[in-house]
Amino acid sequence: MNFYFEGYYKHILTIQNINYYNSNNFSKGNLDIELIVLFLSVLVMAVLFWPKKGFLFRWLRLSRLDERVCLEDSLKYLFICQESGQECSVDSLAGRLGLTTGKAASLLSKLSAMELVQIKSQGPILTEKGGQSAIRIVRTHRLWERYLADRTGVPPKEWHNRAERMEHSLSAEETNTLESRLGHPSWDPHGDPIPDSSGIVPPTPGTSLVNVDSGKMFEVVHLEDEPEEIYYSLLDKGFVLGDPIEVVSNTEEGIVVRIGGQTQKLDTIAAHNVNVRALPKGKQNLVDLKTLFDVEIGNRVRVVEISRVCQGAQRRRLLDLGIVRGTEITPTLASAVGNPVAYEILGSLIALRSRQAKWIRVESV
Repeated sequence: MNFYFEGYYKHILTIQNINYYNSNNFSKGNLDIELIVLFLSVLVMAVLFWPKKGFLFRWLRLSRLDERVCLEDSLKYLFICQESGQECSVDSLAGRLGLTTGKAASLLSKLSAMELVQIKSQGPILTEKGGQSAIRIVRTHRLWERYLADRTGVPPKEWHNRAERMEHSLSAEETNTLESRLGHPSWDPHGDPIPDSSGIVPPTPGTSLVNVDSGKMFEVVHLEDEPEEIYYSLLDKGFVLGDPIEVVSNTEEGIVVRIGGQTQKLDTIAAHNVNVRALPKGKQNLVDLKTLFDVEIGNRVRVVEISRVCQGAQRRRLLDLGIVRGTEITPTLASAVGNPVAYEILGSLIALRSRQAKWIRVESV
């Protein structure tokens, strides 16, 4: 019996110890969970409200930045309208910036309160102070496009959108430094005049393609980059700043030109986006030149020039490959999809993509 009660007593003590252990572990588990919850709460608060670094502060700063960008874009649009003689309205501003009419009206009200814009019966116009602010933005935009064209391998279709972002980021001092590095250029890569540091804007060169006579040769001096669809179409047709063209016919139905050895037709809307001037002497023979892209496999040609649209690292690479005036090139082998193509250049086979081949103007050997 004693043995029985002793065993029973030990069993009771074991159960009590187990319950005590579980109770302590349960309390400890609750404490761990509470500590984790507290830590996560502090972390979330820090992420949201940390001064200058927190999400809330970043969101507020971005909101203010977005509003500043919209205000500056509005000033630039008004400036472009005034320069081109177009009327501006709340609806046209809303369409240009992709905003609602109410938001566009609010932007104009703020610009008016800042004495940057005057609201007239014919529409909003820039004040002298607003004009200076708009010129600064336009100056930065066009200088940055010049930088992208001359110093980088960024393709022409990306110049405008990248400059749209940078024009709001550079200070006046940084813009002046950029201008000095570029050698104080007068024109952006589309032919638009670059305002100088004092705010003087040179006139847009040349005359519209719609106003020229048939049967004459001209040089392209300006390609309007807006709207983008028309600009991209002009690039695809071979229009390049500084290139010679021959106007074959000019009628109400459209304009037919010869450019890069090919015949292209433009409607009057697209032709309005091209400015030309009389072709300088010595360039008449370039009108009928074809590009390396147009040369058939096995036909030997001689390099005449590299298009001026090819700048920066891309131009240096072609020059390093020996593609200079007088170099003979033979297309040797095309890939299955036709791009790239292998060319024999100075005894070596060099693969060039179609975009690169279109930059190289050649003549038959």
